[in-house]
Amino acid sequence: MTPTQLFKCLSDDTRLLSTLLIHSEGELCVCELMTALEDSQPKISRHLAQLRSCGLLADRRDRQWVYYRLHPDLDPWITQIVATTAAAHKDQLGSCLQKLKTMQCRPERCA
Repeated sequence: MTPTQLFKCLSDDTRLLSTLLIHSEGELCVCELMTALEDSQPKISRHLAQLRSCGLLADRRDRQWVYYRLHPDLDPWITQIVATTAAAHKDQLGSCLQKLKTMQCRPERCA
Protein backbone atom coordinates (compact mmCIF):
# COMPACT_ATOMS: atom_id res chain seq x y z
CA MET A 1 0.00 0.00 0.00
CA THR A 2 1.29 3.44 -0.88
CA PRO A 3 0.96 6.48 1.39
CA THR A 4 -1.59 7.94 -1.04
CA GLN A 5 -3.71 4.79 -0.84
CA LEU A 6 -3.50 4.75 2.96
CA PHE A 7 -4.55 8.36 3.34
CA LYS A 8 -7.40 7.93 0.84
CA CYS A 9 -8.62 4.94 2.88
CA LEU A 10 -8.52 6.98 6.09
CA SER A 11 -9.86 10.24 4.62
CA ASP A 12 -13.40 9.63 5.87
CA ASP A 13 -14.18 10.24 9.57
CA THR A 14 -16.07 6.96 9.95
CA ARG A 15 -13.24 4.93 8.42
CA LEU A 16 -10.60 6.78 10.42
CA LEU A 17 -12.40 6.44 13.76
CA SER A 18 -13.28 2.81 13.07
CA THR A 19 -9.62 2.06 12.35
CA LEU A 20 -8.46 3.89 15.48
CA LEU A 21 -11.03 2.14 17.67
CA ILE A 22 -10.08 -1.25 16.26
CA HIS A 23 -6.43 -0.40 16.89
CA SER A 24 -7.26 0.54 20.50
CA GLU A 25 -9.42 -2.50 21.23
CA GLY A 26 -7.65 -5.16 19.17
CA GLU A 27 -10.81 -6.19 17.36
CA LEU A 28 -14.42 -5.05 17.19
CA CYS A 29 -17.62 -6.14 15.48
CA VAL A 30 -20.10 -3.98 13.59
CA CYS A 31 -22.52 -3.68 16.51
CA GLU A 32 -19.74 -2.42 18.79
CA LEU A 33 -18.70 0.19 16.22
CA MET A 34 -22.35 1.20 15.79
CA THR A 35 -22.53 1.92 19.52
CA ALA A 36 -19.16 3.67 19.76
CA LEU A 37 -19.74 5.86 16.70
CA GLU A 38 -23.52 6.21 17.06
CA ASP A 39 -24.01 5.28 13.41
CA SER A 40 -26.15 2.88 11.42
CA GLN A 41 -25.26 -0.71 10.56
CA PRO A 42 -25.30 -0.16 6.77
CA LYS A 43 -22.93 2.82 7.03
CA ILE A 44 -20.50 1.06 9.38
CA SER A 45 -20.55 -2.13 7.29
CA ARG A 46 -19.93 -0.21 4.06
CA HIS A 47 -16.90 1.57 5.52
CA LEU A 48 -15.50 -1.64 7.04
CA ALA A 49 -15.80 -3.30 3.63
CA GLN A 50 -13.80 -0.44 2.11
CA LEU A 51 -11.12 -0.73 4.79
CA ARG A 52 -10.93 -4.47 4.24
CA SER A 53 -10.70 -4.11 0.46
CA CYS A 54 -7.84 -1.60 0.74
CA GLY A 55 -5.97 -4.04 2.98
CA LEU A 56 -6.11 -2.20 6.31
CA LEU A 57 -8.45 -4.64 8.06
CA ALA A 58 -8.84 -8.39 8.27
CA ASP A 59 -11.93 -10.13 9.59
CA ARG A 60 -12.97 -13.37 11.23
CA ARG A 61 -16.40 -14.90 11.75
CA ASP A 62 -17.55 -16.22 15.13
CA ARG A 63 -21.14 -17.44 15.06
CA GLN A 64 -23.29 -14.53 13.86
CA TRP A 65 -20.60 -11.89 14.42
CA VAL A 66 -17.79 -10.75 12.18
CA TYR A 67 -14.86 -9.26 14.06
CA TYR A 68 -12.49 -6.79 12.43
CA ARG A 69 -8.84 -6.21 13.34
CA LEU A 70 -5.90 -4.45 11.76
CA HIS A 71 -4.47 -6.66 9.07
CA PRO A 72 -1.57 -8.62 10.60
CA ASP A 73 0.62 -8.11 7.51
CA LEU A 74 0.55 -4.30 7.50
CA ASP A 75 3.87 -2.61 6.90
CA PRO A 76 5.34 -1.18 10.12
CA TRP A 77 5.08 2.39 8.83
CA ILE A 78 1.30 1.97 8.46
CA THR A 79 0.95 0.57 11.98
CA GLN A 80 3.04 3.48 13.30
CA ILE A 81 0.82 6.04 11.55
CA VAL A 82 -2.31 4.45 13.04
CA ALA A 83 -0.76 4.33 16.53
CA THR A 84 0.46 7.93 16.33
CA THR A 85 -2.93 9.13 15.09
CA ALA A 86 -4.69 7.26 17.90
CA ALA A 87 -2.40 8.84 20.49
CA ALA A 88 -3.03 12.30 19.04
CA HIS A 89 -6.82 11.86 19.21
CA LYS A 90 -7.19 10.51 22.75
CA ASP A 91 -10.11 12.82 23.60
CA GLN A 92 -12.26 11.84 20.63
CA LEU A 93 -11.33 8.18 21.01
CA GLY A 94 -11.98 8.34 24.75
CA SER A 95 -15.54 9.46 24.15
CA CYS A 96 -16.13 6.59 21.70
CA LEU A 97 -14.46 4.06 24.01
CA GLN A 98 -16.64 5.23 26.90
CA LYS A 99 -19.77 4.54 24.83
CA LEU A 100 -18.34 1.13 24.05
CA LYS A 101 -17.69 0.37 27.72
CA THR A 102 -21.29 1.15 28.62
CA MET A 103 -22.64 -1.06 25.83
CA GLN A 104 -24.82 -3.79 27.22
CA CYS A 105 -24.23 -7.40 26.17
CA ARG A 106 -21.18 -6.93 23.98
CA PRO A 107 -20.77 -9.98 21.72
CA GLU A 108 -17.81 -11.45 23.57
CA ARG A 109 -19.86 -11.37 26.78
CA CYS A 110 -23.06 -12.86 25.34
CA ALA A 111 -23.91 -16.52 25.72
